[in-house]
Amino acid sequence: MADKTISNNQLALQKFKKDFWGVLSFWFVVALSFISIFAYVIVPDKTQNANAGNLALRSKEPGFSVTMLSLDDKSETASSWSSWFMGKEQLPLEIPIVNYHFSRDSLHFTTYSNHPQTAEKLALPLTYFKDPTPHSIIDQSIHQKNYLLGTDSQGRDFLSRLIIGSRVSLAIGFVAVTLSLLIGVSLGAVAGYYGGKIDALIMWLVNMVWSIPTLLLVIAITLALGKGFWQVFIAVGLTMWVEVARVVRGQVISVKEQQYVTAARALGYDDLRIILRHVLPNCMAPVIVISAANFASAILVESGLSFLGLGAQVPVPSWGSMIKENYNYILMGKPYLALIPGIAMFLLVMAFMLIGNTLRDALDVKK
Repeated sequence: MADKTISNNQLALQKFKKDFWGVLSFWFVVALSFISIFAYVIVPDKTQNANAGNLALRSKEPGFSVTMLSLDDKSETASSWSSWFMGKEQLPLEIPIVNYHFSRDSLHFTTYSNHPQTAEKLALPLTYFKDPTPHSIIDQSIHQKNYLLGTDSQGRDFLSRLIIGSRVSLAIGFVAVTLSLLIGVSLGAVAGYYGGKIDALIMWLVNMVWSIPTLLLVIAITLALGKGFWQVFIAVGLTMWVEVARVVRGQVISVKEQQYVTAARALGYDDLRIILRHVLPNCMAPVIVISAANFASAILVESGLSFLGLGAQVPVPSWGSMIKENYNYILMGKPYLALIPGIAMFLLVMAFMLIGNTLRDALDVKK
């Protein structure tokens, strides 16, 4: 039996590797997961939630570049391990400037403004800087800053917000699917294995939850638990277990009649061991496929909640909230501010759906 299981697993893996779109989607998800985990090492804006903005730079087009004057030496401090994963609480104060020149004892500069007539001409004494020589000031405090995807309505780096926002989408998928598996597999296995009144009670609960519209149920749970990052995860996970429970129950009803389960009972094994060691391992193929689909569904539900203002709260970026913040720009000549996070969400959801379809075909013994 063990050799056959290994052989079937190897055969499924070989089938999966032959599907181009499935493999491409898998590596896309792996790459995005890696990028999201180490987001603050990659993104240009390393403040927490990429929330450093300048209203003078709001809604700039992709590829925008400006000269920045740094007025703080805090960038010299060493980065801690926590800042690599959570971002830095504070970065040097940066002022966008148009031009600058040095006098005998001061640095003179003109601030950047969308309207040149409102630009300010300011001066700082050279002694303000750690090394007051002009050459050192140019090297350490003046640099060119590029915005590959432009800036949002608050002047924040759009690329940084987009990458950090992927954390919310991936995290909601993992947490929601894990929670739905814990509840769905447990209740489905108990209902299918014992049957009778226990089965009737669990199926009544499943049908009751199933009859409530998903988004409405999520909104109700979110309002009950409160708005927040983890509350959304729990709310989405609590609405996705019903499908898992129904599938597991059906699989358990079929598997528990097999001869190896009867043999396990004859050997005196307790019900918990039979369920965990003999029944559930032979029921997981369809559950894996459903989990991939639920992962995609969780991302869409969270995005819908964020769009409604019930998801991740300001200043935490999420793709849904980014669409909400910028959808008005579709009619104002800058549709990319809403389309880019929408396309990112589409690609991630499509990747999980393709992975699920490929797993379904790979685990189908009839093919």
